[in-house]
Amino acid sequence: MADEMSNDVWTTDLSAQYDGASMVWVMVSGALVWIMVPGVGLLYSGMSRKKHALSLLWASLMAICLISFQWFFWGFSLTFGTAHSHFLGSLEYFCLKDVLALNTGVSTLPDIVFCFFQGMFAMITGCIMLGGACERARLGPMMVFLFIWMTVVYCPCAMWTWNGDGWLAKLGAYDFAGGGPVHQASGFGALAYAFVCGKRRDPLTEKGVPKYKPHSVTSVVLGTVFLWFGWFGFNGGSAGDASLRGFYANVNTNLAAACGGLTWMFIDWFRCGHKWTTIGMCSGAIAGLVGITPGAGFVPVYFAVPVGAITALCCNYAVDLKDILHIDDGMDVFALHGVGGFVGSVLTGLFAADYVAATDFGVEIDGGWLNHHYRQLGLQLAACVSIDAWSFVLTSIILLVMNRIPFLKIRLSEEEEELGTDAAQIGEFTYQESRMFIPEPHRSKAVPEVADIKEANEAPLQSSDNEKQSEGTATV
Repeated sequence: MADEMSNDVWTTDLSAQYDGASMVWVMVSGALVWIMVPGVGLLYSGMSRKKHALSLLWASLMAICLISFQWFFWGFSLTFGTAHSHFLGSLEYFCLKDVLALNTGVSTLPDIVFCFFQGMFAMITGCIMLGGACERARLGPMMVFLFIWMTVVYCPCAMWTWNGDGWLAKLGAYDFAGGGPVHQASGFGALAYAFVCGKRRDPLTEKGVPKYKPHSVTSVVLGTVFLWFGWFGFNGGSAGDASLRGFYANVNTNLAAACGGLTWMFIDWFRCGHKWTTIGMCSGAIAGLVGITPGAGFVPVYFAVPVGAITALCCNYAVDLKDILHIDDGMDVFALHGVGGFVGSVLTGLFAADYVAATDFGVEIDGGWLNHHYRQLGLQLAACVSIDAWSFVLTSIILLVMNRIPFLKIRLSEEEEELGTDAAQIGEFTYQESRMFIPEPHRSKAVPEVADIKEANEAPLQSSDNEKQSEGTATV
């Protein structure tokens, strides 16, 4: 169908080649996904200790900036360029060359809209993965690592799954909105990041994994709200058009999140001293959202309930894996996204129904076990194992190589970690406290020497003799 479209702005009404409602829906959905990235930042910041809180907000905005460039530079091309090996796209769209009104990505959208929407998925994936090194990563090497990781881990996994020439797409694995490339890739990448970094330094937990209470439950709630809201674009827009399938996916999304939140909260009531924990409810909602992601446009709505509940149950107990593995995954990225994405993908193989996919007219699938297509479960497992192994192994290799380069050491020194990432790496803080140094541009005028920083900031500036004379002349 791509050869029927035109990129010639002088002879063709490019917008008239597509359904306007579909373009608007997918663009708005992409904007909703963008909101999820600072949502992850708020969630991680609230879960951390106060002296590291700003660094996690910083990481979310840094991910938006850096991945936006990577996606423009070659990320989109490596993911959706014409494949020559079913493994990685070509560089035909390098720096978004010729990405305008053709429909090489999906038949219902011009490439420029599709590029925008998929770029948001790249941003959220990278941001989620960075949580594995919370409270101990150096921020400069983090940026270098993120660019490399997006190129050699995310782009291949997304290409396998969503490029029509990708080997998982040709195999027949189902992934509606990113259970594999987004959640499992980021979850297993975060596990490797936490593993190579080592656990946070805490003299009280030398033999175990340190655990700290969230410093701001309010930030956790706000982050969850941003994520839940943005997920309607994440799953709903993945239909690629304004069809009933995308709206059906959003009903599944909301229901799975609600059931996940209730399930985790009830489990925590028994496991956490009969308390209705807010953190538990937020974690369960996110687990439900992760679990429904690969099947939102495949499973009947009544199966959103077990998908949300089962995923939340599995993720709740998967949190304890860090104690068994002795890997300090402080944000529980692996438990929520790695395990949650795996469980959701497997359940998609069980509950996928052909008539749900057909709500987007012309889409035909064999379905899962509901349609007696028992082979589908094996295909889902193959996709999960492939993406999980690729992400964990490649992430570990990247980090181990970087750690042998002196100026790319990935971890803070012991003194810097004790001081806090915010003070050691940023010099700014989430909360203003007395006697904290806030870096400012050098003043053009001399400031009197005052011991107290607050007094120094409030002290009047000294003026030169020439300036005093000018002021006096002006007064006269």
